[in-house]
Amino acid sequence: MKILSKEQIYEGDALTVKRQNISSTELMERAGTQIFNWMHLRMQGAQVPIHVFCGIGNNGGDGLVLARHLHTHGYNVFTYIVNYSDKRSDDFLENYERIKSSSKNWPDVLSENSEFPKIGPDDIIVDAIFGIGLNRPPAKWIKDLFTHFKSSKAFTLSIDIPSGLYTDAPVVSEEDVIQAQYTLSFQSPKLVFFLPETAQFTQQWEVLDIGIDRDYLKSVKTDAVLIGKHEVLPFYKPRLKYSHKGTYGHALIIGGSYGKIGAVQLCSHSALSTGAGAVTAFVPKCGYNSLQTALPELMLITDDHHEEITAIKYNIKPNVIGIGPGLGQSDKTFKAFEEFLKSNQTPLVLDADALNFLSKSTSLLDLIPERSVLTPHPGELKRLIGSWTDDFDKLEKTKQLSKKHNLIIIIKGAHTITVDQDLMYINTTGNPGMATAGSGDVLTGIITGLIAQDYKPLEASLFGVYLHGKAGDLVLEELGYQSLLARHIIKGLPKAYLNLFEQPDQEQQANDTKEES
Repeated sequence: MKILSKEQIYEGDALTVKRQNISSTELMERAGTQIFNWMHLRMQGAQVPIHVFCGIGNNGGDGLVLARHLHTHGYNVFTYIVNYSDKRSDDFLENYERIKSSSKNWPDVLSENSEFPKIGPDDIIVDAIFGIGLNRPPAKWIKDLFTHFKSSKAFTLSIDIPSGLYTDAPVVSEEDVIQAQYTLSFQSPKLVFFLPETAQFTQQWEVLDIGIDRDYLKSVKTDAVLIGKHEVLPFYKPRLKYSHKGTYGHALIIGGSYGKIGAVQLCSHSALSTGAGAVTAFVPKCGYNSLQTALPELMLITDDHHEEITAIKYNIKPNVIGIGPGLGQSDKTFKAFEEFLKSNQTPLVLDADALNFLSKSTSLLDLIPERSVLTPHPGELKRLIGSWTDDFDKLEKTKQLSKKHNLIIIIKGAHTITVDQDLMYINTTGNPGMATAGSGDVLTGIITGLIAQDYKPLEASLFGVYLHGKAGDLVLEELGYQSLLARHIIKGLPKAYLNLFEQPDQEQQANDTKEES
């Protein structure tokens, strides 16, 4: 799913009005009616007090359409105009006249000196105050209104975007933004729903189709794309009947040090479980016995040194190399890593201590083969690109690094974002239970295993991040958040692959069966 920018949303609205030969007021009626349909389906006439707060722009116009439909269908609705400016949009004024003509109870107008209405904890607040066009912090009395909403403990539903939240800029203060339990976003989710600093302002979101021109949606090029099953399924490479292990590539995993051999095991195991034809691990001698015992499918090459890697030498020809898990940061290992990069031409997936080495000597970035994949967590990313002022600055600096060296950079997090030049791909799978030691090693192995099978680096990154998160989601159903371990994610990989071909009704049936048992 494409994530439209503010400018693209405006462009899509204008083209829709032109190509469908409708007025902008009719498009607003369509949007507001979709919100009403969503609420009506769930409330079925329940007489819970509904407080609809409308601004004086187009977002407020959407709210007025909703309030009018709620009123005509017999709901217990109270409508308020939040009068924060003397300017009003034409479509707002049109719908203001419509709601006045359809109800004897005209909307109450709230201004700076108004007393705020009483709202009970069992009531519903609909936030239609500011839309995507907001470009400055709200006035103090508006912030006080937001605080009033929060203190009421009422369920808050935001229209399109929580009021006070910008689409393309950071939040100055949390008091500037409404805390929504749910947001109904028109046609496309907003980028800010997925960034750590701004995602907190809506607990859940859903996209409503308001009929924006299909040709426009199909042709428009966006900087951000939401990645789910629909997007990754075309990447899948089925197994050939007349194939052998050589068909699916040979991955080399380089890493490990005394006390950190488990990272290599997790990485190697996930590469095998993802489908690599063969996997060899290069480790210090201290890892030989444990790895041979724990993972008999794995081949091993050892460094001459017992506790750390001091020279990376091997006589195989891997298709891809994953390097960094458990590597350690000793001076001897750093030197070995540096010498390895000088001679290596094989595509790389770099994680953990390999990334820390790069941050110590950024000139090493010039030695990394183009289209290699970096998988930093926030701390490792900060060491690579420097500190950032906000999430937008972080993304911009990551894009600059990606463009400068032609690398794919995977920013791990609740919504892992894969950055390729100026493009961002936002993952939809995964859960807080995956915030556990070794989870990143598993992801490195998955991506390495996919590249070994001749997936292109970007495909492997997007597919790998999706599979990683989906595997975690599927095992979560049995284990819960606290007990989910990295090894469980590997066990979930077969389920994640099989889930690719399950229809939505099959998935729901499987979930229902588990709930009953």
